[in-house]
Amino acid sequence: MAKLFLNLRNVPGDEADDVRDLLRSNAIDFYETQPSPWGISAGGLWIEDVDQLTRAKALMADYQARRRTQAREERAAAEREGRAETFAGQWRRRPLYVAGVLAVMVAIIVLTLALPWMLL
Repeated sequence: MAKLFLNLRNVPGDEADDVRDLLRSNAIDFYETQPSPWGISAGGLWIEDVDQLTRAKALMADYQARRRTQAREERAAAEREGRAETFAGQWRRRPLYVAGVLAVMVAIIVLTLALPWMLL
């Protein structure tokens, strides 16, 4: 019986392509299900052989460690170079959006805290 190896919900396209290439390059047989048209299922990568699944999980752990290291290095480089996204940068680029989001957050907090007292 096939086991779900990777649920493709919220997986970036480049990562899904990397995982497919990883499985193919290591001769691991898999098949892919497509997402449903209504968004109920996101699709996934499935492996039938239990031995291959164990090997694929080990390969995936190595891949994720490399990807995590790369993402952290890119973030650190962006921070050093001043390219990293910050609150101040967002405020400068989209002041109305940021002010609107903050106003909604404050409104939710006020309603959450005040509504029970108002209903007493």
